Formats: sequence, structure tokens, C-alpha cells
Amino acid sequence: MQIKKKYIPNILTSSRILLTPVFLYFLFSDFSHSKLIALIVFIVASITDAFDGFYARKHNLITKFGTFFDPLADKLLVLSAFYGFMFIPILNTEVKLWMIILISFRDVVVTLLRMIMEYKGITMVTSKMSKMKTALQLSTIIFILTYLILFSYNISYWQLLSEQFVLIYGVSFSIIYFSMIATTLVTFYTGVHYCYYNYKILGQLLFQK
Repeated sequence: MQIKKKYIPNILTSSRILLTPVFLYFLFSDFSHSKLIALIVFIVASITDAFDGFYARKHNLITKFGTFFDPLADKLLVLSAFYGFMFIPILNTEVKLWMIILISFRDVVVTLLRMIMEYKGITMVTSKMSKMKTALQLSTIIFILTYLILFSYNISYWQLLSEQFVLIYGVSFSIIYFSMIATTLVTFYTGVHYCYYNYKILGQLLFQK
């Protein structure tokens, strides 16, 4: 049975939501190749994120369902990965709770504001920094997943590489820890930047009668 074009964006968005628990299952599994499967699932889910919005805009198939669930599905996937990393023993010294809280706060607040604005038919100003933030988050997650894969295969060279330190003003950081700090700071900054450039619209939203 052929799928109608108008349903494709919503199917892609829904598949990303359904793939999130599948990703977490393989992330926490210990059987052979489980981390590799988790990486593949994450990449497939990330591709649906890039394609559903593009397809909907290209064919003028933007719906209330997509407007509401697309950003929700994005944050669900990314935040699930970051929270999941905290509970993996070899990462609990690299991925800190305060990092995840800041990332979650920014993403949840901005996503809620965008959803409310789009529901009211108001366009908010976005910037290239948001795309850079998304790219950095996805890159960090893929980097950490790759580390877990190679660590599970006992590849000593990668383990040595991951344990190398970046020296900044006399303070040393592991590469994974440094990546998480960079991701956290860039994510939080883009949230501040987003609110600053939309303060007039936000003022109307907060103080309108």
C-alpha cells in the first residue's frame, strides 16, 4: 500500500519518537555489538529529524501535529542520550548532572516558547547558531557512542586517545569532558541569544491580556 505524501513528515516524526526507547535499550545492553546498534539507531533517528521538516516545507505539508511533535521528538532523542550517558559507569566522571540540567533547561524552555509561538501563528527569529548547537550536540553524542563502541571491543588505542587531556590555563580536561563542557556552554548560550533576539515577541507573549 502506497503511503500518501501528506503523511510522510508525521510518520518520520513519529518514528523518531519510537526509535528513542529502542536507542536507549541498545545503549544499556551488554551483548555483542549493542553499542554499535545504538549508534546506528541514533543516526537513523537523526536523519529523520533533518528530513521531516525539509519534506514538509518543500511540499507545503506543515501540520499542527508536526509543529507540536517535531521539536519535542528532537529534544527527546538528544536529552535521552545525554541522560543515558550519566548512568554508564565509564562515563559518569565525564558527563555531569549540571551539564545535562543546563542543556535540558535551555532546550525545554526554547522548545516550549517556539511551540507556543507557532501555535499562535507568530514567527520567531532563529539564527545559524541554533543549527551549530544542534550539530555540536549530535557530534558530541556520536563521538561518545563511538568511544563506547571501541571501548567495548577493547581497542586500546582509542581508549588511550579518549583519556588524553586538553590543557587550558593549567587545568586539564579529558577529551570527552571537554566536549561535554563545550556542548553545554554553546547550548546554553544559544538559548540566551535566542531570547535576546526575540525579547519583543516574548514580551508580547508574557504580558498580553
